[in-house]
Amino acid sequence: MHVAEIRDTDIAIVGMACRFPGASSPEEFWRNIRDGIVSIRRLSPEELAANGATESEWSQQHYVPVSAALGDVKGFDAAFFGIGPRDAAIMDPQHRHFLEVAWEALEHAGHAPGTSEARVGVFAGSGLNTYFLRNLMTHPELVDSVGLFLLRHTGNDKDFLATEVSYKFDLSGPSVNVQTACSSSMVAIHLASQSLLSGECDVALAGGSTIEVPSGRGYL
Repeated sequence: MHVAEIRDTDIAIVGMACRFPGASSPEEFWRNIRDGIVSIRRLSPEELAANGATESEWSQQHYVPVSAALGDVKGFDAAFFGIGPRDAAIMDPQHRHFLEVAWEALEHAGHAPGTSEARVGVFAGSGLNTYFLRNLMTHPELVDSVGLFLLRHTGNDKDFLATEVSYKFDLSGPSVNVQTACSSSMVAIHLASQSLLSGECDVALAGGSTIEVPSGRGYL
């Protein structure tokens, strides 16, 4: 039997995890692609209203009442990560979901935090934090009681996505935030590969998170 040659520059993908509209695992995601399942939904006026859109918005000629929303944007197992209720409530859903999916990916790869001595690097990027703009900054009493500095730094700034994972999981490899617009996740994979090839880490976690809040609404 022919055995494929393994080169020093070969990199193996040993674990994956994901959450997409209509899919909460890689297997479900590929199944949807194979079966031609479309996860973009047209929303009724009742659904739009329930998600905060007004009739003056959706009645406009150029309003597109469709959405590709995640199944549970609000859900988060804060206690699992040692995060208190107040900090969890003000944390960007992009950070919440990335923490959970990062854990799932490492676990799937056989490198769950605390079970491996491998140096694990993290390379990640996130989208605009609409939760901070629309949910936190619209409550002056919250800003006054917590302070803008802590609000921004408690799981709400793009600059802390990767380092937050490294800190929570006690990972010792490089921790790099990647922000290159729509190519952030792809560039994160590229940088992760370079880090592996240069010996900076033994395992690299690469990915991204984009969740718009409020979800379940259309757009102009």
